[in-house]
Amino acid sequence: MLSTANSSVPSVSAHDFGDAAAFETAAAQLRGASFRSELQVREIPAPERIAPHSIAFSAGVAQGAARSDDTAGDSPYGAGRLVLMHDPGSADDWGGPFRIVCFAQAPLEMEIGIDPFIADVAWSWLIDALESRGARYTFASGTATKTLSTGFGTLAEQDDAAQIEIRASWTPLGTDIAPHAEAWSELLCLLAGLPHQEGIASLGAHRAQRGNGRGA
Repeated sequence: MLSTANSSVPSVSAHDFGDAAAFETAAAQLRGASFRSELQVREIPAPERIAPHSIAFSAGVAQGAARSDDTAGDSPYGAGRLVLMHDPGSADDWGGPFRIVCFAQAPLEMEIGIDPFIADVAWSWLIDALESRGARYTFASGTATKTLSTGFGTLAEQDDAAQIEIRASWTPLGTDIAPHAEAWSELLCLLAGLPHQEGIASLGAHRAQRGNGRGA
């Protein structure tokens, strides 16, 4: 499991960013990132032909003591993927030679799923997670999608279900890529309903803030 930061991982210096070696340095930083302990994380084959160099990881929320490689790719409690691309030729469009693309999804309780602000809260979790870890970025974009489903016919006996999904991309700045992956791991845990870490407001806190605003 990828969970322990490696203090010997070199930093990416400014003059390295245009070099092929910069990707290997960034990849080593990601492999040494400190992901949340509730996740099972593994490196997976990166999508082909999206950039000259890329590296990808999948993660799944593990419940209890049972952990397996399958959990990292497809967990019913929450799962996600992260891809780091390196293409100096796209720096003008990206705002830098690197680009991160991430996906995270998790089931929701119906009470939370029908909250009209849940998509806004989910997106704010990503931004807060990045900022709390000092992961500087630019050109962030993405979508937050909630899905409500009701079964009919032979599926009528199934309970109503809700799900939240984040698809996002941004350009990392600075010399350390690991905090960006750690922020993604925090986002995935929050979507799965796990306790937040310091610097990230919980869904309950967001609801309280909105309630105070309406009462003002």
